[in-house]
Amino acid sequence: MRFRLPGRRDDVPAGGGAPAAPRVPAGSSAAAGPRTAAHAGSGPPPGADAGPAPTLTGEGGAGDPRAADHDATVAPAAGWRRGERAVAAARVLAIGSAQLLLIAAALVVVGWILGKLWVILLPIVLGLLFATVLWPPTRFLRRHGWPPALAAALVLLLFLGLIAGLIAVIAPQVASQVTDLADQFTGGLEQVQQWLQGPPFNVDEEQIGQVVDQAIDSVQANASNIAGYAATGASAVGSGLINLVLALLLAFFFIKDGPRWVPWLAAQTGPKAAPHVAALSQKTWSTLSEFIKQQALVGFVDAFFIGLGLWILDVPLVIPLAVLTFFGAFIPIIGAFVAGAFAVLIALVDEGFTVALIVFGIVLLVQQIEGNVLQPIIQGRGFNLHAAVVILAVTAGSSLFGIIGAFLGVPVAALTAVIYRYTRDVFDGRHPEVAGDGRHTQVTGDDDGAVLTRVPGTPG
Repeated sequence: MRFRLPGRRDDVPAGGGAPAAPRVPAGSSAAAGPRTAAHAGSGPPPGADAGPAPTLTGEGGAGDPRAADHDATVAPAAGWRRGERAVAAARVLAIGSAQLLLIAAALVVVGWILGKLWVILLPIVLGLLFATVLWPPTRFLRRHGWPPALAAALVLLLFLGLIAGLIAVIAPQVASQVTDLADQFTGGLEQVQQWLQGPPFNVDEEQIGQVVDQAIDSVQANASNIAGYAATGASAVGSGLINLVLALLLAFFFIKDGPRWVPWLAAQTGPKAAPHVAALSQKTWSTLSEFIKQQALVGFVDAFFIGLGLWILDVPLVIPLAVLTFFGAFIPIIGAFVAGAFAVLIALVDEGFTVALIVFGIVLLVQQIEGNVLQPIIQGRGFNLHAAVVILAVTAGSSLFGIIGAFLGVPVAALTAVIYRYTRDVFDGRHPEVAGDGRHTQVTGDDDGAVLTRVPGTPG
């Protein structure tokens, strides 16, 4: 189908004959000359007034007496810069895609390196987390004249004594009540079997026996795999104990020599980078400490009220379940769910369905108060991560590194958010290295050593 614009040389009048000559305004300098002929079929030159939009004529167009096979579609005419802009857009897209691929490749390489060094990095990270807990009492002793090594050793020994005492309290209760719970669990299975044999299920004893036999056969067929899993679990426990010992040793050195770390690191950089190194180190340490404090407070509140409810309802293993709830708070959302599920399960086995339902209501109520009242108040004083970010961080950490990854997922996400916000403020021309009192940190010293001093003003 062809379209013709009015005024073109190939327009044919209705009565036939020669093509009509284009209309040229009288007195126009473009009435004659090659420039007029050059632009006659290609539209106005750039910047010229195009005038009213022409009506389309031709087969199927306006005023055509012939019948057309289809209706004409009016599309906007191409602009003068469309091709150039398309090429520029394609160039920008290609450059952005190449940059994105390079960044993705760099992240893959960094992740691979971190995975290879995870055996070394894990004790360091755990040691830093222990140091955030042990540093306040160590700092208190040092401010009262205690030597750094003695203060760090005393605090670490008290911490180990607290953990050992907690285990000494929990272990006898678990050992004394786990046998009764096992017997009650067996009785509960018999009750479930009798319930299934009655209406409305009416499952006979032979069918139940077949299901039990299939389960036993499945276990026997996978005995080698189960043994392999047990060996892997034992190896993981041994590796965890080694990492725990290394983390405690590193925590001792962190709280003994920690104040020297930032001056040493800042001294390795130039005068311009030193304030940023010091400020970012302080922000990350504060964020990590704030996270531990927040989750410890949340865990204590959860453990206290859930343990109180279990004690009132006479559910066994109150202290172990309360301790599990406390430590579960350090894995936000997921940990609370798992700890609550254990409490409901034990209540179901020991006390029955009604008490289990009451325990479920207590756990749900405590979690709602924590999530909607306590967490916003506490997090208002420190960092704030959206619940979706927390869930994704826990999920990614658990899928990559198991339980320890779920535990470290949220602190890593919080530190990543701190570094991103600091970098964003630097790019925006702000000065995040300047504290609220208008002072910043700089490195001073000589060949004998370097120290950090806080001076007023913005660093140059």
